[in-house]
Amino acid sequence: MKKISIITVCFNSAATIRETIDSVLAQDYPSIEYIIVDGASIDGTIDIVREYGDRIDVVISEPDRGIYDAMNKGIRVATGDVVGLINSDDFYADDSSVSRLIACMQATDADTVFADLAIVDGKDTERTIRYYSSGAFHPDRLRYGWMPAHPTFFVKRELYKTHGGFSLDYRIASDFEMVARLLHTAKASYSYLPGVVVKMRAGGASTSGLKSSWILNREIVRACLANGIKTSLPRVLLKIPAKLMEYIRK
Repeated sequence: MKKISIITVCFNSAATIRETIDSVLAQDYPSIEYIIVDGASIDGTIDIVREYGDRIDVVISEPDRGIYDAMNKGIRVATGDVVGLINSDDFYADDSSVSRLIACMQATDADTVFADLAIVDGKDTERTIRYYSSGAFHPDRLRYGWMPAHPTFFVKRELYKTHGGFSLDYRIASDFEMVARLLHTAKASYSYLPGVVVKMRAGGASTSGLKSSWILNREIVRACLANGIKTSLPRVLLKIPAKLMEYIRK
């Protein structure tokens, strides 16, 4: 049985992290290593984390250089065969999310696996605002700014060891660059599990307004070019009408 490392990075996340932790600890997959990397929070986040004692395998709390630096710290200490990342304002949709992802991954002998994501109201998490389907993803679509839902993206740890961690040269799009590096440049194999496995609260760095969207799309272009994917900002912006349709299809 594959050992799975789940990493949560957080900073001043006292309002939401308990739901994240509970959703990880409730998973029915029997071999999970849970790692939390905190950026020296001052709002009580780490006090909540410590309430769980040894049910959380590794806790790191120290200043960092941002979310991607924290993710890299988690990956470096992970010992699982497969690594998944779930942020402190996200949570698994049900208790079988991890086991279903791993079953799909093993059935296809894939290097990576991903599924769908529901973006929910920050205060009423039962209300879905947008449905993010990863089903149509293909590496060719990276040039248009499309990627699978990253909170659902599980990766064999050996790929991080071989191809490196998250780049700190991006403010918002390092996850996109990582997907491009693994699935386009490294030609890692992937499988898709239909259905929602993670729920994400609206308002994160990549979903929090026009300014963030502008930064994100410019960084996507830069990430594509860094991985030999020919694109342009106008081409990436073509995805906006389709993204708007996700609100209608929810």
